[in-house]
Amino acid sequence: MRVAIIKYNAGNTASVTNALARLGICPILTDDPNELLAADKVIFPGVGEASSAMKFLKSAGLDGAIRAIDQPFLGICLGMQLLCESSEENSTDCLGIVSLKVRRFSSSGLKVPEIGWNTIGNFRSPLFKGVPDGSYLYFVHGFYVETGAATAATTAY
Repeated sequence: MRVAIIKYNAGNTASVTNALARLGICPILTDDPNELLAADKVIFPGVGEASSAMKFLKSAGLDGAIRAIDQPFLGICLGMQLLCESSEENSTDCLGIVSLKVRRFSSSGLKVPEIGWNTIGNFRSPLFKGVPDGSYLYFVHGFYVETGAATAATTAY
């Protein structure tokens, strides 16, 4: 199985590569559109800022390649944000693959960004097979994707 990790000048690619290696998977880290389209599965990680990441994707020709991917695909953090229509982070037009918008957390009584452990549930995807409802995940984010038909799980903050 060929797993490709999108290399786009943003992110936690080393963390994702190391996590996959612990599972016995040797992914390729690539910014080559042909390698992405030939992979069995694609991971779009990221840590960074939406508008500069989108500028890089467009300048590298990766925006079109990402839109053309039809194999199993996982967006993590900024990668997920960029799959949406737009982001309130610097009023960024994103890839538009997911028909949802990314919103900024309001700071009404909440610490923003959210940093720490929180529970996840309401699973609606085989991605979470074997993960118990109410499991804890670590979050570091000041933005969130609206919920919609494509929502795979939720958390409350």
